Amino acid sequence: MNIGIIGAGNIGGTLARRLSQLNHNVTIANSREPETLKELATEINVKTGTVYDVARNNDIVVITIPQKNILNLPKDLFDGVKDDMIIIDTCNYYPLLRDGVIDELEQDLTNSEWVQTKIQRPVVKAFNSIAFTSLANASRPKGDNNRIALPVSGDREKDKEVVSDLLNQLGFDSFDVGELKNSWKYEPGTPTYCMDFNLETLKRKLNELGMVRTPEIRTNINSRRTAQEKQILEYFAQQKP
Repeated sequence: MNIGIIGAGNIGGTLARRLSQLNHNVTIANSREPETLKELATEINVKTGTVYDVARNNDIVVITIPQKNILNLPKDLFDGVKDDMIIIDTCNYYPLLRDGVIDELEQDLTNSEWVQTKIQRPVVKAFNSIAFTSLANASRPKGDNNRIALPVSGDREKDKEVVSDLLNQLGFDSFDVGELKNSWKYEPGTPTYCMDFNLETLKRKLNELGMVRTPEIRTNINSRRTAQEKQILEYFAQQKP
C-alpha cells in the first residue's frame, strides 16, 4: 500500500519505520525541504517528498504534526485527490505545552473534527493515544491477551476498516468508537490516553465515559490534560543544564 506521512517527529518517524518494515511504500514530508529528511529516509528505507507529493500520490495519508500547524498546511493540499483516499489524523491539542489556545477547540469540536474542517476532507482519528515508544516496541500477535488496543473513530466505515487492518498489521488491536465526534473519549486528559490497555479494558474505559461530553466531563478532562502538560514542562525544565 502507498502511505504518505506528513510530519517526521516521534509518531511520524516511528510509523514510517514500522510501515516500511511491513513492506508498505512510504513517503515522508515535513514543513521544510525533502532534503532535510534524507538521512532518516535512508536509515528506515522510505522516500521523501513535499507535502503535495504525500497528499496527492498515496492511498493513505497520515497527518502527525502539532495541532496548531494544521493552519500552516497549504489550503489546496488535498484539491483533486481521489475520494476514497484515507486521511488519518494523530493530532492532539496541547494549549499549554505548544499550541496556545484555539478558541474553536475550547467549545464543542473535538481535536479531529477541527482538523477535518480545516483540510476539508474526512479523517479517521487514530494513533494519537499511544506513546511512540509503545508504537515502536510493544506490538504483539493477534490473540495475545496483553495486546494493546487503540481506539479508532471516523464517519466513513470503509476508512475505519482499512485503518483497523493497518493496526492489526502493526501488532495492535483496534476498537471502533463510532463517529468522529466521539473521538473526545481518547484525547489528552481522558482515562484512555496513552495507557496501553488491552481490548477488554479499553472497551470498558471508553464505555464508562458515556456518550455525551457533559460540561462536568469536559472540565475534568481539561484539568487532567493541564496536569499532564505541566508534568511534561517540568520534566523538560529539569533536563536543561
